[in-house]
Amino acid sequence: MLERIKASGWLQERNFINGTWVAADDQSTRGVDDPASGTPIGSIAWSGAAETRRAIVAAQAAFTDWSLTTAAERANLLLKMAAIVRENLDDLASLLTLEQGKPLAEARAEMKLGADYIQWFAEEARRINGEIIPSPWKGRQIMVTREPVGVVAAISPWNFPFSMLARKIAPALAAGCTVVAKPSEFTPYCALIWGVLAEKVGLPAGVINVVTGDAVAIGGELVADARVRKLTFTGSTRVGKLLYGQSAATMKKLSLELGGNAPFIVFDDADIEQAVEGAVAAKFRNSGQTCICANRFYVQDGIYDEFARRLAERVSRLKVGNGFGADVQQGPLINAAAVEKVEAHVADAQAKGGKILSGGRRHVLGGTFFEPTVIVDATSDMLIAHEETFGPVAALFRFEEEQDAIEAANAEPFGLAAYFYSRDLARAFRVSRALQSGMVGINEGIVTTEVAPFGGVKDSGIGREGSTHGIDEYLNLKYMSLGGL
Repeated sequence: MLERIKASGWLQERNFINGTWVAADDQSTRGVDDPASGTPIGSIAWSGAAETRRAIVAAQAAFTDWSLTTAAERANLLLKMAAIVRENLDDLASLLTLEQGKPLAEARAEMKLGADYIQWFAEEARRINGEIIPSPWKGRQIMVTREPVGVVAAISPWNFPFSMLARKIAPALAAGCTVVAKPSEFTPYCALIWGVLAEKVGLPAGVINVVTGDAVAIGGELVADARVRKLTFTGSTRVGKLLYGQSAATMKKLSLELGGNAPFIVFDDADIEQAVEGAVAAKFRNSGQTCICANRFYVQDGIYDEFARRLAERVSRLKVGNGFGADVQQGPLINAAAVEKVEAHVADAQAKGGKILSGGRRHVLGGTFFEPTVIVDATSDMLIAHEETFGPVAALFRFEEEQDAIEAANAEPFGLAAYFYSRDLARAFRVSRALQSGMVGINEGIVTTEVAPFGGVKDSGIGREGSTHGIDEYLNLKYMSLGGL
């Protein structure tokens, strides 16, 4: 399979700068391993500030002409990209599973979502409209236009390495911006796909650039260079705040999609079976390694025991294995450090009175596989109540009144996603308004779509990706007052 993907040209191992595949200046490389087996996949260019600087120069040079292309020209190129992704879904999904580990069905869904983002923003390119504002002065016309911000730095994580870049690169290109992308060193190949796509559709050199390597050196160059006018970052709150501060010197426009600690509330009047299925979707997709993953499960006292029993039974049936295996529903964690964090959270919960109903250990498959886990009798002093586990562990907290659940959900500094289950219409509106979160799933465990705004509040970041609002992050407003009429 690996040889087939290589032969197809999708697996690239060098930087893509100014339309050319280039090695690191000092020829340094770093290996990339399959998280399911630990075996090497290949190696990538291990680059730093110098290579990043050249990518910025290329993007800045390309911006002049690219920003003057018509919306139709940009849209047509993006639509071709989306079509190519869909036509090559099997190979691209296989590459994603190979380097990230998620089940092949999830990898296909991510690639399809990436294509959907590309198509959505291709269509939005034609709707970058301006305004005519009634003038308070006689003899004047007030006009407002929306113009591309310039060179965009896009830094993406390893858990959704293609779709997360799609919702950054596609709106940037649609707006008329050029891009320098820096992917995670754990999953670089899905980012380098963008260089292949650029070649296949004939994108002008410098419009898309992808640099792999040292995160500190590359990120430092991107935030320090005044030619980069926009930074879009998905990752931890800690790193996001560092980039926020570092970007102040050059006053960059920012989109930061940061950490989460999503509450999942189940009220007494919920459809328990529906809530269990929603919990599995919200918690165990991608082995719990999603930024909007449910982390704290608040279950009302009247149904707590029944919900816990049903969830544990359902979770125990999840099939764990290599993402290429038949019917596999949960793959490995990304690396050993991820497993150690999950183990620490489970051990802390047990030490503080939590009881394991299902799972709780490293999987018999070894490596970085971990059993899907359900813990009951969770309390607010546990690590899992305050830290994002980023693994397949559901901890259940008991509550009595609606307000108790709302206060517990809002007590943490994060506000990316929240979920709750109830059949009470009034409660649905009341609780959704009360939850301090950028996204709320009501009787649904999956909320991500290209047509809706994705993003959080509080320590979960600023800005939105996707939807009609997503393209505004890559545009500046210009007001023109035309007199003498």
